Amino acid sequence: MEKNWMKTAAANEQIVADLKQSMNISPVLLRILAARGVTNKKLAKKFFRPQLEDLHDPFLMKDMDKAVERLTRAVHAHEKVLVYGDYDVDGTTAVTVVFSFLKYLGVNCDYYIPDRYAEGYGFSFASVEYAKQEGFQLIITLDCGVRDGEKIKKAGEYGIDVIVCDHHQPAELPPAVAVLDPKRSDCEYPFKGLSGCGVGFKMLQAFCMQHDIPQEKLYNYLDLLTISIGADIVPMVDENRVFAHFGLKQLAAERRPGIAAMLEQAGFQKKEMTITDVVFLLAPRINAAGRIFSGKQAVELLLCEDAQEAKRLSKLIEENNKTRKNLDKVITAEALAQIIEDPERESSFSNVVAGRTWHKGVVGIVASRIVEAHYKPAIVLVDDGEKMSGSARSIESVDLFEALEACSDLLIQFGGHAMAAGLSLRSENFTAFKAKFNSVVLQMLNGVKPVAAIVYNDEIGFDDITPNFHKILKEFAPFGPGNMHPVFLATQTSNARYTKTVGERDAHLKLHVKQRKKSRVEMAGIGFDLGSWNNAMQSDKEVDLLFTIDENEWKGRKSIQLMVKVIRFSETAEVFI
Repeated sequence: MEKNWMKTAAANEQIVADLKQSMNISPVLLRILAARGVTNKKLAKKFFRPQLEDLHDPFLMKDMDKAVERLTRAVHAHEKVLVYGDYDVDGTTAVTVVFSFLKYLGVNCDYYIPDRYAEGYGFSFASVEYAKQEGFQLIITLDCGVRDGEKIKKAGEYGIDVIVCDHHQPAELPPAVAVLDPKRSDCEYPFKGLSGCGVGFKMLQAFCMQHDIPQEKLYNYLDLLTISIGADIVPMVDENRVFAHFGLKQLAAERRPGIAAMLEQAGFQKKEMTITDVVFLLAPRINAAGRIFSGKQAVELLLCEDAQEAKRLSKLIEENNKTRKNLDKVITAEALAQIIEDPERESSFSNVVAGRTWHKGVVGIVASRIVEAHYKPAIVLVDDGEKMSGSARSIESVDLFEALEACSDLLIQFGGHAMAAGLSLRSENFTAFKAKFNSVVLQMLNGVKPVAAIVYNDEIGFDDITPNFHKILKEFAPFGPGNMHPVFLATQTSNARYTKTVGERDAHLKLHVKQRKKSRVEMAGIGFDLGSWNNAMQSDKEVDLLFTIDENEWKGRKSIQLMVKVIRFSETAEVFI
């Protein structure tokens, strides 16, 4: 899929000039800082030197006083507490954090992860019945619950109280004793972008403050919170940036046996970790447990304190991850073929596909692949003959939750975010839903199909990429939504020493390039899935590159390299601003 190359909006030059007075760094980096809201020396200090003291008072969150009071009562009365979380990374890390901390407090507690296939997404009726049967008096829901009023009502009828810790957009608030959700319309908490694990963490932080418990004990869980932040693609700003900054330090120090075992399975040998490592190495493996077998397996691994047992569990999860990869590949191919065969594909503003034999655990990944291929909102459903259920992924211009809400008369259930959601409907309503969803998306886009774009921050020459430039650029991390890894443009580059393909089926491109007139510096780089450019690069034709700047480590030696994202021929280049 072709993408327009678009430069980000220009920074305010006066702000850049003011920053230059107090910061002796590259003007390129100053412009990026200014564009990201770092407009003065005080904000720059917060950006480059995050502090745990910068975290917000948890009692600013609506119902936090009620949640702490109810949890306190449970602790003092030795009540049985059930910690409930979703089966994805956010839910399983949240359960691990809250369950571990309650055990540290001596609480009589257990945890519950729903079965993806038997119970589905969110707080389940089955768990309420389990809680009643086992004599639990309090349930804490994590990464779910805010849209599960009927289940919470049923728990109340059994005399079981519920504290909700969620970060999804609520509709009507459920009848829980406390609903912690920064997205509540009546909640004035200053940061709305917490993960589900983050909301649970804030509840524990408030409990510690109320009872004079040193928060250092709670900070031991920042590694797990950081994994939830990276996996759930929440904004890497404000508190999330502070959490991730310190969580990555923890992941680089003494790792939990379960995390160390997963990284060993992944072949990861470095000490330092980045959010990219979290997203591509840890998150898929934790998710694979819930997709293929059970999310309980992931919690068991994260809780594990014995290295040998952790290795055993990590091998099971690795097998699940391999199964997930194979299913992903097969189902993606079938789904894309179904789209090609659709006679309305050219005029459609969305892609909605369904299959009888598809595995529910990977439909979210497949939906993401379809969005990458066609740049339209995508929904992938599994049909059991009576009911369809599945996942949806969107593009920047379409709020998926809002679009599904407009189709709610044809749905049994739905929930999620602007960019990702889950849903179910009766099979007989598939054709009507597909048409209505497409109509809603068409209206949201005003009848204009958007063109996929790749955004870059600035044009630079290779001589700008000095060791000091890279050193400061690394301090922009951790990267994520709201603070993405800066992307740069280099024009009129050509082969300097070599280009070659590497990897399975020669999919990737290794290169060593120079830049005409702009710089005498040569740069090495790698472009994943860009192997098809090898012949063109060897012909010495000039090309433009969009890339991020990274560090390559080989046999203990580190060097700066370009992580090339896309390539185009210089002579045919058009720049879309």
